[in-house]
Amino acid sequence: MPSTQPLDRATRTLRSVRRAVLARRRLLAAVLTAIAVATGIQAASAPPPATVTVSVAARDLPAGTVLAAGDLATREFAPASVPDDLVAQPLGRALAGPVRRGEPVTDVRVVGPALTEGHPELAAVPLRLPDAGMVGLLRVGDRVDLVATDPQGGGAEVVAWGVPVLAIPRADDDPGVSGLSGRLVVVGATPADVPRIAGAAVTRFVTFAFSR
Repeated sequence: MPSTQPLDRATRTLRSVRRAVLARRRLLAAVLTAIAVATGIQAASAPPPATVTVSVAARDLPAGTVLAAGDLATREFAPASVPDDLVAQPLGRALAGPVRRGEPVTDVRVVGPALTEGHPELAAVPLRLPDAGMVGLLRVGDRVDLVATDPQGGGAEVVAWGVPVLAIPRADDDPGVSGLSGRLVVVGATPADVPRIAGAAVTRFVTFAFSR
């Protein structure tokens, strides 16, 4: 009858190896659990990332909107993602162009000196044109010749050639509020043209022709 001693020794050896592997697996699992717990505690105790509160459009807003509280919302931005030249006090400012929902309100979006950022040689000049219907034909970016006519029949002259339309503020809901008729536009003019435009606006009837 063959001896069973070699088989018994092999069985004992396998059992020893199995116990050693299981012991190491338990140790490894314990180490991994401890690391996970430590990482979770560190993440829970770490301060939240720094943010900056920014005023943004609460919905899509058309050009000419005079910003009211309901037009604005706030959103948290990471400091590195905050746009330059935010408007510090946007309430009451008129939009020079359309603004999308969630877009920050920067100075190039409102009527003001920043409108000429793309035209450093020009000044932004508000001009009230007496014919509101004609102003409705204009779009921001159009170039027009400004023509002044004498209401007493003294002739007409071009006071500025090829000026860009920078903004068209929204028409007043009640014309009686300002006491003025017509419609306001903002154009870009050279320093030499500014006095002529301003003078014509208060003494004559100013209209426009589209530039070629």
